[in-house]
Order: sequence, then C-alpha cells, then structure tokens
Amino acid sequence: MTLEMQTPLKAALGETIAKSLARAFEMSTVADLVTHYPRRYAKRGQLTPIAHLPLGVPATIIAQVLRTQTRQMHNRRGTILEVVIGDGMGEMTLTFFGQQWRQNELVPGTRGMFSGKVGEYRGQLQFSHPDYQLFDDGEFIDAEEYAEKPVPFYPATSTLPTWKVQQLVETVLDQLGDIPEPLDDAARAEHKVMTAREALEKVHRPKDDAELHRARYTVRLHEALVMQTALLQQRWFVRAMAATPRAARPGGLLERFDAALGFTLTADQQTVGARVADELTGPTPMNRLVQGEVGSGKTLVALRAMLQVAESGGQAALIAPTEVLAGQHLRSITKMLGPDLAAEVIPTLLTGQMSAPERRRASLRVAAGQARIVVGTHALLSDKTTFADLGLVVVDEQHRFGVEQRETLRAKGNNPHVLVLTATPIPRTVAMTVFGDLDVSTIRTMPAGRAGISTFVAPIQEKPAWFPRVWERCAEEVAKGHQVFVVCPAIDATDDAAKPTVEEGELGKLAPEEGRKGPRFGVTQVTAQLRQQPSTSHLRIQPLHGRMTGEEKEQIMQAFARGEIDMIVATTVIEVGVDVPNASTMVILEADRFGVSQLHQLRGRVGRGGVPGLCLLVTDAMPDTPARERVEAVAATLDGFELAEVDLELRGEGDVLGGAQSGSRSSLKLLRVIKDAALIARARDIADDILAGDPALERHPGLAEALAARLGREERAALRKN
Repeated sequence: MTLEMQTPLKAALGETIAKSLARAFEMSTVADLVTHYPRRYAKRGQLTPIAHLPLGVPATIIAQVLRTQTRQMHNRRGTILEVVIGDGMGEMTLTFFGQQWRQNELVPGTRGMFSGKVGEYRGQLQFSHPDYQLFDDGEFIDAEEYAEKPVPFYPATSTLPTWKVQQLVETVLDQLGDIPEPLDDAARAEHKVMTAREALEKVHRPKDDAELHRARYTVRLHEALVMQTALLQQRWFVRAMAATPRAARPGGLLERFDAALGFTLTADQQTVGARVADELTGPTPMNRLVQGEVGSGKTLVALRAMLQVAESGGQAALIAPTEVLAGQHLRSITKMLGPDLAAEVIPTLLTGQMSAPERRRASLRVAAGQARIVVGTHALLSDKTTFADLGLVVVDEQHRFGVEQRETLRAKGNNPHVLVLTATPIPRTVAMTVFGDLDVSTIRTMPAGRAGISTFVAPIQEKPAWFPRVWERCAEEVAKGHQVFVVCPAIDATDDAAKPTVEEGELGKLAPEEGRKGPRFGVTQVTAQLRQQPSTSHLRIQPLHGRMTGEEKEQIMQAFARGEIDMIVATTVIEVGVDVPNASTMVILEADRFGVSQLHQLRGRVGRGGVPGLCLLVTDAMPDTPARERVEAVAATLDGFELAEVDLELRGEGDVLGGAQSGSRSSLKLLRVIKDAALIARARDIADDILAGDPALERHPGLAEALAARLGREERAALRKN
C-alpha cells in the first residue's frame, strides 16, 4: 500500500495505534506523524575496546555474546536478564529488566554491535538496556559508520516512548509515496537543498551529521517558503479587493484639524501619515501595521486617518482591548478634535459595561451613520452593532485580539481599510512571520517636550532597606504635586495561587518567603498596607483592577486624571493607553513576574508630559537569573525596539507570538523565528519572485500543493483574517 501525506493514520497503522497517536499528540494523518520531527539526536559513541571504556559516556563496541543468565529481582517482582559479552580484551554485562525474551536473540556465540551509556555494577562494566544490532553469519558492518550515525529522539509519552515513535515513523516512511515539491530543479540547485522527499527521509534517518544538517535546512526553508507564500498571497488577495477611495478635500475636516493643532508633527508622523493618507485614496483596501513607542503619536496618525474617512461620509471604528483604554481614547480624541469638529463627527463610545439605555442610544447613532468616529471594546463585535458605512477599522494593541475578532469587525463594512496599531515594537522576523500580509510602518521619533524616564532596579532580597525607601520616594513625588502608579502582579495575594504575605507589619519589613510560588503582592493587600504605614498613610490612595465594573474603573481614572487621587494601586489594567501627564512615578512590584515588553509598556505610563518620569522595578530575583536579566534589561534602555530583540532572546518566539496568531504558527515545526531570521528573509524573497510572475501558482504546482497540504482550510481562513 502506498501512503500519501493526507492518508488517515487509521488506514496506515490500524485503529488502535491511530487512537494512541491521536490521544498523545493530536495526530490524525500520515503528515502529522512524519512531521513529528526528532527533538534531538545522539551519537552511539566512538568505538572503544571494552577494557578502555570510560564511565558515564555513550560508547559503541563490537563484541561476542559469551553467556546469559536470568535472576529474580530482589525488591520487586520480575526478572533481570544479564548477558556477558567480550571483545577478546575485556568483558562487560548487558542488563535488561523484564525482557527475558531477548535471551532468544542473544545466544552465546552471536556477534554484534552494542551501544549504550557505560555504567558499573559491583566492579563490572555494564550497559543497561543498550541498543544493539546483531550480525548475520558472514555479514560485515562498518562499525565507524554505525557509531557516527545520529540516533533520533522524539517527543514521546509514557505509552509511546521514543523508540516506538521512531518505529512507527519508519513504518510509514517505507510506504510513503511522492510528496509536494515546493522548489523546482533550478531553485533547488541554486539554494543547495534536497528534494522534499529526500529531506523528510534524512531528517528521520540521517547517515551522518552533514546529511542531517542539509536535510533540516531543507525542511526549514520549505516551511518558511510555504508560510511566506501564504502571507504574500493574502496580500495579493487583499489588493484584488475593491475599496471605496476616501480622499480628503480642501477646507475639509482633516485640513481644519491640522490647522488647529498647536504643535508640529514629528518627521515620522508626517511620513507615516502621508503614506496612510495616500493608501486611503486608493482603489484597494489599506492593510497597514503602525508600530511605535509608547507616546510616539500613533493615535494622532490614526485620528487623522479617521477624519479623512469621515470626510467622505464614511465611519471609522477603533477597537481597544479594555474599557479603560476605550474611554481614554474617546476622551483623547474628543479633546484633540475640539468642540466644533467633535460636533460634526460625533465621537461615540460603545462598550459592554454601558447601561442598556446608553448603549441603545450609542448603537442608534452608529447604525444611522451620525457617529462617524466610533470607539469601543468587544461590544463593537456584537451582532447588534451595525454601521451605515464602515470605511476604516483601527485595531489598537493588536496582540490583545485574535484574528477571528478582527475579521468580525472588518466584515461589518464593504472591504474597509485596516490600520493596526501596536506600542510593542515587533522585530523584523516576527513581523515577517506573523504580519507578513500587512505593510509595516514605524514611528521612532518622539514628540518634543517630554522629560524622559529614569529606571532603577530595587533588589529587595539583597538590599531590604531599599523597600521602605521606595515608598518614601513616592511620598516625596506626591509632595511635589505629582502622582504615582503602583502595579501588582495580582488582585488578591490570598487567592489560591498565593499566600497571605501582606497582612501584618509594614511593607518595607516583609521578607520574601522561601519556596513561594504565587505572587506576594496583591492590589487588595498593598492598598490596605499603604494606607496604614507612616510614609504613605496621608496619601489619597485608590485600588484599580479588573474585578471592578467599567463604571468604577472609569470614575477612578477620571478622578486620578483630575488630580483627586495621589496614588493608584493597580494590576496591568493600566498597561496601555492611560494618559495622565502629571503622573511621575511607576512602582512595579515583583517586576520579575512581568515580561520585558510589558514592563516597557507599564513604564510608558509616566514621563508623558513635562514632568520627569521615575520607574522603580522592585524584585527579589537574584543576580544572574533569567528573571533578574529581564528586569535589568528594561532598566538598561528606553529603546523599545532594542528591548523587543532582548525579549525574543530571553523568552523565545513561542511566547512572543502568542496564541492569537495560531494560524500563522501551526505549520512551523522546525523553523525558529529567532534563529532563522536570514532564512525567513530568503524565503520571503523567493516567494515574492514566484508570486510576482505567477500569483495563482499555476506554474508552480508543487508549491501550490505544499501550500494546500501544510495549510488547511481553517489556517488559510485565519491568515485571511490577520
């Protein structure tokens, strides 16, 4: 029987094994099994005479079976098979537990090759459960070649150990027919890669390191090529759609807005704004990602695009991940527009926390087209929310939304333009892999007049006296007329994940607990303690967290913005978008529990006006640990793009890419976004060249077939929604 990549495992290996593979690894087809690549490879070791075998290292020897015996185990039921082998210079023992049947193979006089880790038992060298290959009479085996052959180790389970997985893979490989060939003969020669079939074979059964290296390189290039082709095809797909051109007109909303601005746009804002304005007038939908530091002016760029769309009678919808951020955006947009322009475009907020009458009124304004700028949360995705003429979708902090949510909003218009904003700088390789169908613009220059931020690590494990000083420093800032954010990793440290460590005594006197797993500091406990301890008891302190209603959170943020609260103790609900220019200080407790990008985002909440910012990263992580490295990396630079690269190195792309982009990740098995940056760029160039002359891949049937095989219907749909 010849197998194909899409052959069900039930047909290839039988129902029982197929069920085991499905349960253990969610496999269903031959393709799932043969792309379950080894996680590492080991060598059987250099051939060494028994007398010179070093303890504790893998070794391979050629020897003859001298004698065998079985005996009962002392402490439990079962037998041990002991096989004594010799090479004429020494003897050693092979030990097998509960495998008496091997006595039928390992009969005295049989010669073979034996590999394992050298151990010792009662002064006798031994291999425990070694690999072996027995020689037929007169057979010659190249011992050096056998010793150098890489041994694959697969991701395994207790019921499907690595050797069993290897056996199943080899069974399927032996029956596998042709597979899609992404590159033609000329391209394979140019890039020095194997055929897809040969590469698949050699990844699982390499003869030596060189063959393995070339096979893995081929598979990684194919993965990158298929992914980049899918993303670039999606770009062609979007560009083939017809969009309504949205042009600004002389004396219109945009021109009036620009004339009323009290400052000059930065060079990057002008450049990116001009590109966006041009694309909005085009016949195809804009599909652009704008990335920039916290406070670099992305919202201003987006607002100018919204006004351009509003001039044509269209509507723009900005979706934000939290109620706090949505409310902040509405206030910021309304303020920037001024009373006259705001009266014309009627900026409208739509969130799930609004009262039923408020939400009904807002929904009617949106449906009737009166509200030409709409700001909201997931409420915008509701079936009940309809638009008269949705011309622009703005997604703020894209990493908070899945592809399904973004597509749901986009589907409410007729091929609307899309503008995606992120304050989390994205390294080029990640952008190519996750957002390859989007055009990327970057705002690097910051608006003038910002006082900047100083960041310090407070290592309270090594220097406990620094902790009370943190709170004294906060009080000093408040005495100057400024305000303070305190961020905790949890709402309540007494939840199951954490012990009640902040119940008694001053915060500054608390010592880290040995063996602590959950967070030490919760908003509830820290707020209560700060209200009691001498250095901060006189301050106006309020908590803020996700268990509060939208109305409660909004009231607190409004009071903070008005200067009626000195210190907010919050979770990361204040991570993005909160803009209080008078806030000078950010204290992040247990900073090592946050990622690099998240710390950078939180830090960006202060130093936003003319007031110098101070960020104190409180941690009990010890020096030279990964947790401490993250914190110190943030303290070392304010450059978010540099930190994005650090974040990749420290965390790995799995965490950075996240689950929201699952359609972009599921077909990547050997490819690594961080390590394979050059390879991804090369694959993108290859895909670009191919699609430029053959966008439908009619002349590249192998690549088209590989695309269909690697990316199923759901994954292609997910890519279309990016």
